[in-house]
Amino acid sequence: MAIDLKEASAALADQFRGLSGRHPGQWPLAPRLMCAVGMVAAVAALGYFAYWSSQFETQDTLAAEENRLRGEYIAKTQQAVNLDALRAQKLQVDQYVERLQKQLPSKAEMAALLSDINQAGLGRGLQFELFKPGQVVVRDYYAELPIDIKVTGSYHDVGAFASDMANLPRIVTLNNMALSAGKDGGLTLDAVAKTFRYLDPDEVAAQRKAAADKKKAAKK
Repeated sequence: MAIDLKEASAALADQFRGLSGRHPGQWPLAPRLMCAVGMVAAVAALGYFAYWSSQFETQDTLAAEENRLRGEYIAKTQQAVNLDALRAQKLQVDQYVERLQKQLPSKAEMAALLSDINQAGLGRGLQFELFKPGQVVVRDYYAELPIDIKVTGSYHDVGAFASDMANLPRIVTLNNMALSAGKDGGLTLDAVAKTFRYLDPDEVAAQRKAAADKKKAAKK
């Protein structure tokens, strides 16, 4: 067996001798096969780096884009299926916001609301020692007016006054409340009553302009 391998090796080596100057078509079988394998490998490597690698990258990019579009399609399909429910929810929210807006007075109605608060205290027999509207604070969609109040009266009258504030047709809240007992057995209530109103068109326009200017400044 060892003799056969030596003879085969020798015969193979003989096929690679004397190739110089000879046309490749006249080469023995082994050199021609090896040359063909080398050419195929070279062409494959050249094709991969010159053409196929970019095609693979494009394929990966398109595959990722396909997954993204598929996700968007699924999300939009779910939205389309739930469109009627979403519209109904939006209608409910709009109606709720409208009800809340009706509880907010306009700028022109604020004086009447302040009078209602004052009359609520007087109607309960309370004595106002302080009733001082503060500076209006403009928020995104509404304006807030704090009112420093200090009233004196009996325990039940002060409690009834607080209840009356909660039952006013307009939104009024009592904040930072502090109770102190007087020498005559009465109570003194110190609090900040806050009432709210919706913004008039000029104020809404000013708020939108301020928000737009803020965004422009942030981009710079």
